[in-house]
Amino acid sequence: MSHLIEAATLALQAIWANKLRSFMTVLGNIVAVASIVTVVSLIQGMDAYVSDTIVSGVGANAFTVQRVGITTTDEEIERARNNPLITLREGQAIRRFSPLVAAVMAQAQSRGEVAYRTTSLDSVMIQGVTRDYGEFSVFDAARGRMPSPAEVESGRPVALLGFDAAERLFGGADPLDKLVRIAGRHFRVVGVSAKKGGLMGASQDEFAVIPLIAYEKLFGARSQLSLMVRPRDPTLLAAAMDDATVALRVARGLKPKDPDNFGIFSSNTIVGLYEQATNGIFAVLIGVVALSLLVGGIVIMNIMLMVVSERTREIGLRKALGARRKDIMAQVLTESVVLSTFGGIVGIILGYLAARAMSALSPITASLEPWSVVLGIGIAAGVGLFFGAYPASRAAAMDPIEALRKD
Repeated sequence: MSHLIEAATLALQAIWANKLRSFMTVLGNIVAVASIVTVVSLIQGMDAYVSDTIVSGVGANAFTVQRVGITTTDEEIERARNNPLITLREGQAIRRFSPLVAAVMAQAQSRGEVAYRTTSLDSVMIQGVTRDYGEFSVFDAARGRMPSPAEVESGRPVALLGFDAAERLFGGADPLDKLVRIAGRHFRVVGVSAKKGGLMGASQDEFAVIPLIAYEKLFGARSQLSLMVRPRDPTLLAAAMDDATVALRVARGLKPKDPDNFGIFSSNTIVGLYEQATNGIFAVLIGVVALSLLVGGIVIMNIMLMVVSERTREIGLRKALGARRKDIMAQVLTESVVLSTFGGIVGIILGYLAARAMSALSPITASLEPWSVVLGIGIAAGVGLFFGAYPASRAAAMDPIEALRKD
């Protein structure tokens, strides 16, 4: 152990004595490890951000039925253009067909103007909903209340405003029971939703929820609907999705060989697609890291060969005084590993700072994962060990007499 500590001390002294050369030597390792830490930190933060956003939009224990599903090929996109609109009758068919379903809500949305007195918001998301909307966690009321099922069913002119919409329209005033104009028609504000935050720089809190009947009076009866479906238990989500698929195929008269002419997916489906995309990012990262490590390792090997050449007389003297082959190898390998690990530590610091900087400029919260730190240091040390083996063996194989003769 004492020999190892002594070798590490000598290695650190050599690094400090040649700071610029040492930095340039491990630049490849710094880039590789910084890439690992930065990308892992950002992806972990984005995973949490995207998952929370998708769950808040679709619902953790619900799934969505839409006219067009997730399409990946030109053929699917072309076929989806001819899909019929989702109807209220189809939502009722799902509810009747499956005993696993607890609630079905139809929803339509369009952008329109919302105004209060002289203040006007031009592009607010107007959402029309049916009576079961209160069964879904994506809707809430931090102040006041949500429109009641009776109000929704009768199409009363009541509205639930998003947090930002209420703030921009009313400022510090109380919006409850005030009349706002939605697409030119008066609605009474009965509640304000909790703040949901932004998504990629866009607010998720500029919306107004109104009864679907009232919505169709504003935007037309042939609105493009989507359905949100909640199973009786979260564990029944997959089975309920299967039941809904069967119910829709029967309602639309599809034959067994006909493809689905609708889209059905849960938050897990979207998160799965996102994870496939991030796997591609990781694959690119592996290529960048491998190239950086290869270049860095070759540079380290060349520098260590130069160091061995510079210390030929020193190595010959040590061997003449009784140093064994493994002692010489241990010294050179230790210096190579310490040098490479030093580059890994610098890379971790730079990667973390880069991730924090990107996090400060975006809604994504970067998180430094301990396993990425361990991986980065381990890779750096491994590169030093692998590429330092040849210079170490060259040093250990030196003939002491020939080494002492070198000027």
